[in-house]
Amino acid sequence: MGNITTLMVGNSPMESERILLRPVSFDDAEDMFEYTSDEETTRFLYSAHKELDQTKNFIANYFMKEPIGKYAIVIKESGKMIGAIEFRVHEYNNSGELGYTVNRHYWGNGYATEAGNLILDLAFNVLGLERVFAAYEVKNVASGKLLERLGMKCEGILRKSEMIKGVLVDSAYHSILKEEYRPGAIR
Repeated sequence: MGNITTLMVGNSPMESERILLRPVSFDDAEDMFEYTSDEETTRFLYSAHKELDQTKNFIANYFMKEPIGKYAIVIKESGKMIGAIEFRVHEYNNSGELGYTVNRHYWGNGYATEAGNLILDLAFNVLGLERVFAAYEVKNVASGKLLERLGMKCEGILRKSEMIKGVLVDSAYHSILKEEYRPGAIR
């Protein structure tokens, strides 16, 4: 396995048939504000942004300050940024953690599944990792279904493990192992 950081930088951007994963920039502020200001999109994540400057600060201090593994999800045909996907590598145990947010107006179109598959391909075929996992608030049923479409299996529930909007919530953990990964499998 080569240097993880070098491999991640060298494999950005990534694209599939319909989407592009690329670094987030200030040019994405209005598209991102469209979903960060939406209570339904952010319901299981964080308090909705009230003004565009909050989103610009979020981009600068979170996405641009440490950009490796953080991607804008862009529809290639229109150039519209519809969400973000993040992949944090844990080198100490050869695994990676997946997270994502998609504008609710684009839910149900398979874009998050397509983005997730690009990340799994990166994780297993480029980085040589052994395991990819993700966690979500148990009430976020749609997130669980997405992870299952990616071939992930539920490992269990951690009770009151995450603080979301000032409330401790239960988190479901899903994972997929390298030997379980089937590129491009339709589930």
